[in-house]
Amino acid sequence: MDIDLVFTRAGHGPPLVLLHGNGEDRSYFSAQIDDFMWDYEVIALDTRGHGGSPRGNAPFTLPQFAEDLKDFLDSQQLLKIHLLGFSDGANIALLFALKYPQYLSSLIVNSGNQSPSGMRLGTLCSVWAGYLAACAAAPFRPAFRRKKELFRLMALEPHIAPEQLKSIRVPTLVIAGERDMIRQSHTERIAQSIPGAKLCLIKGDHFAAAGNSTAFNRCVHSFLSEQTKQETPPPSRP
Repeated sequence: MDIDLVFTRAGHGPPLVLLHGNGEDRSYFSAQIDDFMWDYEVIALDTRGHGGSPRGNAPFTLPQFAEDLKDFLDSQQLLKIHLLGFSDGANIALLFALKYPQYLSSLIVNSGNQSPSGMRLGTLCSVWAGYLAACAAAPFRPAFRRKKELFRLMALEPHIAPEQLKSIRVPTLVIAGERDMIRQSHTERIAQSIPGAKLCLIKGDHFAAAGNSTAFNRCVHSFLSEQTKQETPPPSRP
Protein backbone atom coordinates (compact mmCIF):
# COMPACT_ATOMS: atom_id res chain seq x y z
CA MET A 1 0.00 0.00 0.00
CA ASP A 2 1.39 3.41 -0.96
CA ILE A 3 -0.33 5.15 1.98
CA ASP A 4 -1.13 4.63 5.65
CA LEU A 5 -4.83 4.90 6.46
CA VAL A 6 -5.80 6.99 9.47
CA PHE A 7 -8.10 5.21 11.92
CA THR A 8 -9.72 5.31 15.34
CA ARG A 9 -9.61 2.23 17.57
CA ALA A 10 -11.77 1.85 20.69
CA GLY A 11 -12.93 -0.96 22.94
CA HIS A 12 -12.09 -4.64 23.32
CA GLY A 13 -13.55 -7.78 21.82
CA PRO A 14 -14.10 -9.15 18.33
CA PRO A 15 -12.92 -6.59 15.74
CA LEU A 16 -15.65 -4.51 14.06
CA VAL A 17 -14.35 -2.40 11.15
CA LEU A 18 -16.38 0.60 9.96
CA LEU A 19 -16.19 2.14 6.47
CA HIS A 20 -17.76 5.58 5.94
CA GLY A 21 -19.39 6.96 2.80
CA ASN A 22 -18.38 9.22 -0.07
CA GLY A 23 -16.77 12.51 0.97
CA GLU A 24 -17.00 11.70 4.68
CA ASP A 25 -14.64 10.41 7.36
CA ARG A 26 -14.66 8.07 10.33
CA SER A 27 -16.41 10.65 12.55
CA TYR A 28 -19.68 9.75 10.80
CA PHE A 29 -19.80 6.66 13.02
CA SER A 30 -19.45 8.47 16.36
CA ALA A 31 -22.73 7.02 17.67
CA GLN A 32 -21.66 3.52 16.65
CA ILE A 33 -18.16 3.84 18.14
CA ASP A 34 -19.55 5.01 21.49
CA ASP A 35 -22.06 2.15 21.60
CA PHE A 36 -20.24 -0.85 20.13
CA MET A 37 -16.92 -0.25 21.90
CA TRP A 38 -18.36 -1.93 25.00
CA ASP A 39 -18.64 -5.28 23.19
CA TYR A 40 -16.24 -5.02 20.25
CA GLU A 41 -12.89 -3.63 19.24
CA VAL A 42 -14.22 -0.92 16.94
CA ILE A 43 -11.90 0.28 14.18
CA ALA A 44 -13.17 3.17 12.06
CA LEU A 45 -11.11 4.02 8.98
CA ASP A 46 -10.67 7.08 6.81
CA THR A 47 -10.52 5.68 3.28
CA ARG A 48 -7.98 6.87 0.71
CA GLY A 49 -8.29 10.62 0.10
CA HIS A 50 -10.88 11.05 2.87
CA GLY A 51 -10.49 12.61 6.31
CA GLY A 52 -6.90 12.30 7.49
CA SER A 53 -5.87 9.59 5.00
CA PRO A 54 -3.72 10.79 2.08
CA ARG A 55 -4.81 10.49 -1.54
CA GLY A 56 -1.65 8.67 -2.65
CA ASN A 57 -0.93 7.79 -6.25
CA ALA A 58 -3.05 4.68 -6.75
CA PRO A 59 -6.36 4.82 -8.65
CA PHE A 60 -9.22 6.52 -6.82
CA THR A 61 -11.68 3.66 -7.27
CA LEU A 62 -13.78 1.39 -5.09
CA PRO A 63 -11.77 -1.72 -6.04
CA GLN A 64 -8.60 0.12 -4.96
CA PHE A 65 -10.25 1.03 -1.65
CA ALA A 66 -11.00 -2.66 -1.14
CA GLU A 67 -7.33 -3.43 -1.74
CA ASP A 68 -6.40 -0.69 0.75
CA LEU A 69 -8.62 -2.39 3.33
CA LYS A 70 -6.92 -5.73 2.74
CA ASP A 71 -3.48 -4.13 3.17
CA PHE A 72 -4.64 -2.37 6.34
CA LEU A 73 -5.96 -5.58 7.87
CA ASP A 74 -2.70 -7.33 7.06
CA SER A 75 -0.68 -4.49 8.63
CA GLN A 76 -2.77 -4.74 11.82
CA GLN A 77 -2.73 -8.57 11.78
CA LEU A 78 -6.54 -8.68 11.75
CA LEU A 79 -7.54 -12.07 10.42
CA LYS A 80 -11.29 -12.23 11.11
CA ILE A 81 -13.47 -9.13 11.33
CA HIS A 82 -17.05 -7.99 11.33
CA LEU A 83 -17.21 -5.44 8.49
CA LEU A 84 -19.80 -2.65 8.40
CA GLY A 85 -19.85 -0.30 5.42
CA PHE A 86 -22.11 2.69 4.76
CA SER A 87 -22.99 3.95 1.25
CA ASP A 88 -19.74 3.84 -0.77
CA GLY A 89 -18.28 2.08 2.26
CA ALA A 90 -20.97 -0.59 1.81
CA ASN A 91 -19.95 -0.94 -1.84
CA ILE A 92 -16.32 -1.33 -0.79
CA ALA A 93 -17.43 -3.96 1.72
CA LEU A 94 -19.29 -5.90 -0.99
CA LEU A 95 -16.26 -5.83 -3.28
CA PHE A 96 -14.04 -6.90 -0.39
CA ALA A 97 -16.37 -9.78 0.51
CA LEU A 98 -16.32 -11.00 -3.07
CA LYS A 99 -12.52 -11.04 -3.26
CA TYR A 100 -11.40 -11.71 0.32
CA PRO A 101 -14.17 -13.60 2.16
CA GLN A 102 -11.62 -15.37 4.35
CA TYR A 103 -11.14 -12.16 6.35
CA LEU A 104 -14.81 -11.88 7.33
CA SER A 105 -16.81 -13.19 10.26
CA SER A 106 -19.81 -11.22 9.04
CA LEU A 107 -20.81 -8.45 6.64
CA ILE A 108 -23.12 -5.48 7.23
CA VAL A 109 -24.17 -3.54 4.13
CA ASN A 110 -25.75 -0.16 4.99
CA SER A 111 -27.35 1.65 2.04
CA GLY A 112 -25.08 0.20 -0.61
CA ASN A 113 -25.85 -0.23 -4.30
CA GLN A 114 -24.82 -2.72 -6.96
CA SER A 115 -24.70 -0.02 -9.64
CA PRO A 116 -25.39 3.72 -9.97
CA SER A 117 -28.90 2.89 -11.22
CA GLY A 118 -29.68 1.73 -7.70
CA MET A 119 -30.01 5.37 -6.66
CA ARG A 120 -33.34 7.14 -6.94
CA LEU A 121 -33.61 9.03 -10.22
CA GLY A 122 -33.48 12.48 -8.66
CA THR A 123 -30.34 11.59 -6.72
CA LEU A 124 -28.68 10.06 -9.78
CA CYS A 125 -29.42 13.17 -11.85
CA SER A 126 -27.91 15.38 -9.13
CA VAL A 127 -24.82 13.18 -9.00
CA TRP A 128 -24.33 13.40 -12.76
CA ALA A 129 -24.87 17.17 -12.75
CA GLY A 130 -22.21 17.51 -10.07
CA TYR A 131 -19.84 15.18 -11.91
CA LEU A 132 -20.15 16.99 -15.25
CA ALA A 133 -19.72 20.39 -13.57
CA ALA A 134 -16.63 19.16 -11.72
CA CYS A 135 -15.19 17.70 -14.95
CA ALA A 136 -15.63 21.05 -16.68
CA ALA A 137 -14.08 23.07 -13.84
CA ALA A 138 -11.25 20.71 -12.82
CA PRO A 139 -8.75 21.83 -15.52
CA PHE A 140 -9.05 25.43 -14.38
CA ARG A 141 -9.73 25.17 -10.63
CA PRO A 142 -7.65 22.62 -8.68
CA ALA A 143 -10.26 22.44 -5.89
CA PHE A 144 -12.62 20.74 -8.31
CA ARG A 145 -10.21 17.88 -9.00
CA ARG A 146 -11.15 16.26 -5.70
CA LYS A 147 -14.86 16.86 -6.35
CA LYS A 148 -14.47 15.26 -9.77
CA GLU A 149 -12.99 12.11 -8.21
CA LEU A 150 -15.69 11.94 -5.52
CA PHE A 151 -18.57 12.45 -7.96
CA ARG A 152 -17.02 9.93 -10.34
CA LEU A 153 -17.23 7.20 -7.70
CA MET A 154 -20.98 7.72 -7.40
CA ALA A 155 -21.68 8.34 -11.09
CA LEU A 156 -19.71 5.41 -12.53
CA GLU A 157 -19.23 2.83 -9.75
CA PRO A 158 -19.82 0.14 -8.65
CA HIS A 159 -20.90 -2.56 -11.10
CA ILE A 160 -21.71 -5.72 -9.16
CA ALA A 161 -23.95 -8.32 -10.81
CA PRO A 162 -26.57 -10.17 -8.75
CA GLU A 163 -24.88 -13.43 -9.78
CA GLN A 164 -21.69 -12.24 -8.10
CA LEU A 165 -23.50 -11.58 -4.84
CA LYS A 166 -24.73 -15.17 -4.80
CA SER A 167 -21.14 -16.24 -4.12
CA ILE A 168 -21.03 -14.38 -0.77
CA ARG A 169 -21.32 -17.01 1.95
CA VAL A 170 -20.55 -15.04 5.11
CA PRO A 171 -23.46 -14.06 7.38
CA THR A 172 -24.80 -10.77 6.01
CA LEU A 173 -27.11 -7.99 7.20
CA VAL A 174 -28.50 -5.50 4.68
CA ILE A 175 -29.82 -2.35 6.37
CA ALA A 176 -31.20 0.91 4.97
CA GLY A 177 -33.50 3.80 5.80
CA GLU A 178 -37.13 3.69 4.71
CA ARG A 179 -36.59 7.02 2.89
CA ASP A 180 -33.16 6.14 1.58
CA MET A 181 -31.71 7.65 -1.58
CA ILE A 182 -31.10 4.04 -2.63
CA ARG A 183 -34.29 2.57 -4.08
CA GLN A 184 -35.88 0.13 -1.66
CA SER A 185 -36.35 -2.43 -4.43
CA HIS A 186 -32.61 -2.26 -5.09
CA THR A 187 -31.81 -2.78 -1.40
CA GLU A 188 -34.18 -5.74 -1.32
CA ARG A 189 -32.52 -7.20 -4.44
CA ILE A 190 -29.13 -7.07 -2.74
CA ALA A 191 -30.50 -8.92 0.29
CA GLN A 192 -32.23 -11.49 -1.91
CA SER A 193 -29.07 -12.08 -3.94
CA ILE A 194 -26.85 -12.91 -0.95
CA PRO A 195 -27.68 -16.38 0.39
CA GLY A 196 -29.22 -16.20 3.85
CA ALA A 197 -28.87 -12.40 4.14
CA LYS A 198 -31.11 -10.60 6.63
CA LEU A 199 -32.88 -7.35 5.67
CA CYS A 200 -33.58 -4.53 8.11
CA LEU A 201 -35.39 -1.31 7.10
CA ILE A 202 -35.56 1.41 9.74
CA LYS A 203 -37.14 4.84 9.96
CA GLY A 204 -34.91 7.49 8.44
CA ASP A 205 -33.14 8.49 5.27
CA HIS A 206 -29.78 7.55 3.76
CA PHE A 207 -28.02 8.73 6.93
CA ALA A 208 -30.09 6.70 9.38
CA ALA A 209 -26.99 5.43 11.23
CA ALA A 210 -26.48 8.99 12.45
CA GLY A 211 -30.07 10.28 12.39
CA ASN A 212 -31.70 7.23 13.98
CA SER A 213 -28.73 5.60 15.67
CA THR A 214 -30.83 3.91 18.37
CA ALA A 215 -32.80 1.81 15.87
CA PHE A 216 -29.75 1.30 13.66
CA ASN A 217 -27.54 0.11 16.50
CA ARG A 218 -30.26 -2.15 17.88
CA CYS A 219 -30.58 -3.91 14.52
CA VAL A 220 -26.81 -4.32 14.16
CA HIS A 221 -26.39 -5.49 17.78
CA SER A 222 -29.05 -8.15 17.28
CA PHE A 223 -27.35 -9.43 14.13
CA LEU A 224 -23.84 -9.42 15.62
CA SER A 225 -24.99 -11.08 18.85
CA GLU A 226 -26.44 -13.91 16.82
CA GLN A 227 -23.14 -14.37 14.98
CA THR A 228 -21.15 -14.29 18.23
CA LYS A 229 -23.37 -17.00 19.73
CA GLN A 230 -22.84 -19.20 16.70
CA GLU A 231 -19.07 -18.69 16.84
CA THR A 232 -18.81 -19.49 20.58
CA PRO A 233 -18.44 -23.24 21.17
CA PRO A 234 -20.69 -24.79 23.81
CA PRO A 235 -19.03 -25.52 27.16
CA SER A 236 -17.47 -28.95 27.38
CA ARG A 237 -19.01 -31.51 29.69
CA PRO A 238 -17.12 -32.24 32.90
